[in-house]
Amino acid sequence: MGRITELLTLAQARARNLNLPYSGALTPQEAHELLQLAPNARLIDVRTHAEWDWVGRVPNAIEIEWLTYPDMQPNPQFVQTLKHSLSSDSLLLFMCRSGARSSAAAKAATEAGFPECYNILEGFEGDKDANGQRNHSGGWRAAGLPWYQG
Repeated sequence: MGRITELLTLAQARARNLNLPYSGALTPQEAHELLQLAPNARLIDVRTHAEWDWVGRVPNAIEIEWLTYPDMQPNPQFVQTLKHSLSSDSLLLFMCRSGARSSAAAKAATEAGFPECYNILEGFEGDKDANGQRNHSGGWRAAGLPWYQG
């Protein structure tokens, strides 16, 4: 079994265990590895423009807001933009701040007919620590994965 298959099988098992309505759930490290190995893998960052600009961006991510800033209302163009930006055989890895919005986006993409949708657990910033701050415990940034200041 190749490494891509191994990573996807692990993510799919998590989805079954958590009863998720999409293909699988990945840790940030697993998602990064898949992006390096799978030619059809695409990272979809569903955070807001403000988060990309003020918190940071992931190189080569496709940025499509799930909720629009500043009113934080659902983006009515999300699925249409996704369909316009990607082929249906793409392996889609969704990321937000902590993993909640990206879970909803992965569900919506699955319902729209994309067969391979995965949520990135912990998101870009991870969960809040004991002091109520992010970026210290879990998440893409805390894992030392590639990002840059917007």
